[in-house]
Amino acid sequence: MEATRRRLESFVEWALAATFIAALLGIGSVVVREIRTVNAVTPVIAREPTQMPPVPAGVPSRAVSVPLLLLEDGNQVRIGDSVAAITSRLGHQAEIRAPMTDHTPTGERLTRFYDYGRTRFSLVFEAVGTNGDMRLAAIYLQ
Repeated sequence: MEATRRRLESFVEWALAATFIAALLGIGSVVVREIRTVNAVTPVIAREPTQMPPVPAGVPSRAVSVPLLLLEDGNQVRIGDSVAAITSRLGHQAEIRAPMTDHTPTGERLTRFYDYGRTRFSLVFEAVGTNGDMRLAAIYLQ
């Protein structure tokens, strides 16, 4: 009886050891798979680049287009702002030269040139909608 009991204990020990090793290998393979697999944090939007409108006349060739302009005194200029909002925020004294008007297939485009707090930039306004309200379409930082 003692011999049978020892063999049974030995078999149970080996079975537990084999189960433990199999579980360790399974967990290890899951960890390795998760490390090797990269999940995208943000979705990637792959599409053809949109056609950039030509740079308006009068804007220097070295100017860079930006979506938002933060000025020294805390003012900011954003795409979509109206002409009236920009004029009230920056004033007429910041304009450094006369505005230029371009005729495009979509309508008229107005370009204004500013020097505000040691920052030189150009703002391009285009008519939006049927009422002809001019909105900021591009900001060119010089």
